[in-house]
Order: sequence, then C-alpha cells, then structure tokens
Amino acid sequence: MRTYVGHQQAISAEDFVELALGTPVELWLGVEGESEMECAARLDAARDILADPEYSNLPDDVARIAAEAIEAHAPELFNVVPLARPTGRRRSSRKGAAA
Repeated sequence: MRTYVGHQQAISAEDFVELALGTPVELWLGVEGESEMECAARLDAARDILADPEYSNLPDDVARIAAEAIEAHAPELFNVVPLARPTGRRRSSRKGAAA
C-alpha cells in the first residue's frame, strides 16, 4: 500500500511527517553531532518558520500528529503495559445495620 501526502509519496514514517508538516524533522530535533553554530542556525530558522503566518497551525499539527502516533503505536513504540482501572466500587455503609 502506498501513502501519499498531496502528490508526494511517503516511503517512510519520517517522509510522512516531513510531508505532513512541510518541514524536515531534523529542523526541530537536530542531528547528532551538530556544532553549537549549526544548532543556533537551525533554531533561528525554526523561529523564522514559526513566525510565518503560513505555519501558524504548525504547533497544533505537531501535537495532533504526535498524539495520533502515540495512540496508534504506543505498545510497540514505548513498551507500555496498560494499568488496570479501578472498578469504581466503594465500600457501602449499611444504614440501620446492627453494630
């Protein structure tokens, strides 16, 4: 099955996120081994993008995509074990019961 965002095919999850957001993931997360100067330039570019009205929904889009990914893939991504939920039963007090 092929996945497309607009007219572009997303080959990997990284491609999908980049195409969905309109920016490369590395712009926001950085790359291993980047220098302080490279980091400063990357963050400056990121600030410019966030200031552009075209990308005003970007923070909301990122949060939505992250929440959907976590919801869909949490067990395999994070090795999450669901906790048992309380049953909601409470101790009942018996009115009028002999003590």
